Amino acid sequence: MDFVDLSKYFVLVVVVACLIVGYILKTSFESFPNKYIPTVLAFTGLVLNLTVSGMSIENAVYGALMGLSSTGMHQAFTRFIEGNTEEK
Repeated sequence: MDFVDLSKYFVLVVVVACLIVGYILKTSFESFPNKYIPTVLAFTGLVLNLTVSGMSIENAVYGALMGLSSTGMHQAFTRFIEGNTEEK
């Protein structure tokens, strides 16, 4: 399996929705611990992808993966914009 095969399981709507949920959690709820955001996004991605792509174990795993990848994309974008290479 190469990355071309994985691209057919990538659902842009799920990733964007997870990015939005993560951003809202990080900026709006100061009492919500940042360490739980990846877990919430994995679960959110799982549920959304099951809704969009249908019920299967494969879709659940790919949905959780998309939720977690949205966390990484947010971090990469933030570091790129701010120019930080180290975590504070």
